[in-house]
Parts: sequence; C-alpha cells; structure tokens
Amino acid sequence: MTKLGTLIVIALLVVLGTGAYFALRSPESVIPPGNNGGDATTTPTQNALIRVDSPLPNAVVTSPVTVSGEARGNWYFEASFPIKLLDANGRLLAQAPAQAQGEWMTTEFVPFRLSLPFATSTTATGILVLEKDNPSGLPENAAEVRIPVRFGETAQASVRAVKLYFYNENKDRDASGNILCSAQGLVPAERSILLTNTPIQDAVKELLKGPTPAERLQAPNTEFPLSGVTLTGAALSNTVLTLSFADPQNKTGGGSCRVQILRAQIEATAKQFGGVTTVRFSPDWLFQP
Repeated sequence: MTKLGTLIVIALLVVLGTGAYFALRSPESVIPPGNNGGDATTTPTQNALIRVDSPLPNAVVTSPVTVSGEARGNWYFEASFPIKLLDANGRLLAQAPAQAQGEWMTTEFVPFRLSLPFATSTTATGILVLEKDNPSGLPENAAEVRIPVRFGETAQASVRAVKLYFYNENKDRDASGNILCSAQGLVPAERSILLTNTPIQDAVKELLKGPTPAERLQAPNTEFPLSGVTLTGAALSNTVLTLSFADPQNKTGGGSCRVQILRAQIEATAKQFGGVTTVRFSPDWLFQP
C-alpha cells in the first residue's frame, strides 16, 4: 500500500472511531412534548434533568401509583411540577402536582414523590407523563418525560370526583373594578381522589397542593401551596367542621383580604360534602389578619 493510501485509511478510522465514541456516550435527552411515536415512548428513566425511580418503564401499576425520583430544581416551579396518567387512547386518567421533598431553588437534584390515584382504564397500557413546570407557557421552555406502563387487574380502584376551589381575582370585582376579597372569585377544579373514609381531609389536602398549570390558567391568583402548611386533623360535630393545621412559618396570616380569600377556598372545598355548614380552624390564630 502506498503512503498516501495508508494515510487515507488512518483518517477514515479516526473519523469512524470519533463518531462511534460520541454516539455511545451521548446522554439521554428529555423528550419534547408531544413526541410519543415509535420507540420514543419507552423513555429511559434517567436523563440530565429528571430521574425516575418508580415506576420503571412497562411496570404493572395499580391505583394509586407511587411516582418517585429526583429532578433538578429548574424542573420545578414553586416546589412542584405536574404529573398526569393517560390510557393508550390518550384519555386523561389522573393529574396532580408532585411536590419537592426539599429545597427546590437550586440546580441540584431534589427528590419528589406522589401517590396518584387514577380512574378505571379501558386499555391494558398507558403513559405516565412527568412535565417540566412551565409557567411562562413558552414552547422552548417545555419538556416532559413519558414512561409506558401496564395496568394491573386491580387498577380499577374506586375513586371519587371532588371539587377544589381556587381563586381568580378578575371574577371578584365590583362595578368599579375593586377586588371584593370574597367567594365570588372562587373557581372550581375537579380532581379524582381515592374512595376513603376521610373524603373531606383528602380534598383539603389536595387543595393545599395547589393548582396544576392548567388549573392555574383559570385561577392565577391562588396562593396555595403555602410553604410548611399541612392539614393535621379534622373533626365534624353537629355540622361544624374543625380543621387542624400546622403552620410553622406563619404563612396563613397577612392582610384581611388575603386571609379571607384563603379561608374561602378551604371552606368551599369542605362544604361540598353533606353535613358541613360551618368551618372552623385550629389553632384559632390561623387564617387571621
């Protein structure tokens, strides 16, 4: 072989070797929204922004399905991001926000966990979608991970539909445009929760998680979730419901208008259940101006 021929062969080997190296080491990327064709649905459970520990691709799931893993702080907004479950026909079975299990204002990975009850599926398979929270609505800021799942025989767990009441100040103005700080601005959002013996507590806990991005478009002035605020108990006596909360950071206080709106959302969510006419809060300094 001539010297020139040898050089050409060496050059070709270098090019092919370099291409193979980068192809093998290329990290998994987040699947753009809407890309659910072909092999793209078998999304790996790890990439640069989010890692999903459970469920794994093609796992058999039952209701409620536990979704857990970790995501970088910029995958969250206000400590949460939306998760939804679709059947094979694209029908929405469930949707709820996953909550950060730590400080989310970081570029590091932050754990998340969600127990997601879902409605009966008429198909044997479905897709779990974990969406990057995108309050801007700009497509260039959108991303999602899709995980294929299979529904087990007990996936038809009983669920109930409840209404959560969020707030839109544009629906709460008088003729002069002044905000009334009243229940007039409440906007109902329907959620599915497991059928349990504590539906009032379950509904209020869902309310405290705050709206999904789609729900927030209809209720942009909702302040939930409030950092550190959790429901610790409920007692119903003679139509009077007493809800007990923990508020270590005093997030339920503030101006008169603010606390009226917060109270109204909780009261409306609780009063949808028969037998509740009055809602009280414990300790009594909660939701006070």
